[in-house]
Amino acid sequence: MRSIKELKDIKGKKVFLRIDLNLPVLEGKVQDDFRIKKALPTIKFLQKNGAKIILASHLSKSESGMAPIAIALNKFIKVKFVPEILGKGVEEAISKMQNGDVILLDNLRNDPREQQGDNDFAKELASLAEIYVNEAFPVDHRKDTSLVLLPQMLSSYAGFQLEEEIKNLSIAFENPEHPFLFILGGAKFSTKLPLIEKYLEIADSVFVGGAMLNDILKAKGYEVGQSLVSDSNFDIKKILASEKLIMPIDVMVQAGDKLIDRKIGEVKKDEAIMDMGDETIANLASYIRNAKLILWNGPLGKYEMGGEKGTKKVLKLMSDSKAKSIIGGGDTVTLISQMQLEEKFYFISTGGGATLEFLAGKELPALKALMK
Repeated sequence: MRSIKELKDIKGKKVFLRIDLNLPVLEGKVQDDFRIKKALPTIKFLQKNGAKIILASHLSKSESGMAPIAIALNKFIKVKFVPEILGKGVEEAISKMQNGDVILLDNLRNDPREQQGDNDFAKELASLAEIYVNEAFPVDHRKDTSLVLLPQMLSSYAGFQLEEEIKNLSIAFENPEHPFLFILGGAKFSTKLPLIEKYLEIADSVFVGGAMLNDILKAKGYEVGQSLVSDSNFDIKKILASEKLIMPIDVMVQAGDKLIDRKIGEVKKDEAIMDMGDETIANLASYIRNAKLILWNGPLGKYEMGGEKGTKKVLKLMSDSKAKSIIGGGDTVTLISQMQLEEKFYFISTGGGATLEFLAGKELPALKALMK
């Protein structure tokens, strides 16, 4: 991939900056601006060099379109919101741009062709600019038109954060330091099974939490009560037999309207596992203290329903450790922002699904499209 650093003589050039601004919006307000902050170096570099910047992103959930995103962006840089993707309004806004100006187009998914890999839509988007920059790592595992077809029609480059994602996430599987601890949480066992299998080979120890732990406990014959488990039966005999798998000692369960600590063999049929127990966290702490490299993806409890204490305790333990700690994006980043621990980790990924697929060694279509 060509780096944005290679861009020269771009004064007055129109740059289509495909960014990921699919941010949580509640009552018209952006709840987490982490991805905005990470994209700022690329935006400011283009501004400094006199480019005219056209920001474009999809947004999965928002009745207000990209308007709340524009408000959040304007806390950091001056942005003009154009409530269209194509058409006269966009053309007029671009024609009035001065060097260094930034405009934000509306939700790319308002046009169904964005998710259809439509060549005509790509050509129409390409007509808006002369240069394409990808700063949308969290969605680079998708095959959307603006990610895969558009970069083939313009001179294309990778943004600063995209380069940082590739460089730092690669640490986990290219000659990693040891002892290497891999922590995996979240709910989608089918999505994360390849990660568990891969890192049981690469890492020295693997700890599985979140709803995925319920599947492991159930497979080992433990009662999991009303806990969330996968619909499918996965062949995880190899995982269960691995000496690298760190098993929990206790869990926090929902019993009626109370949260109670239970040993893993004492969960009752009417209870649901919500989080890690104190003894489990104390045991995990010893692995964290000894580790030189820690890779973590996904919360360890049902954090939206009161099961965030374990995740927060482990985050604090990691932030105080001397290990090179890499956080693999997703919901865990929200908690890190709340705890104001962003500066305490070696690297925090902006990605979710893309991070998982990259760490699992899968090819990301949008990255392939940038290859020259």
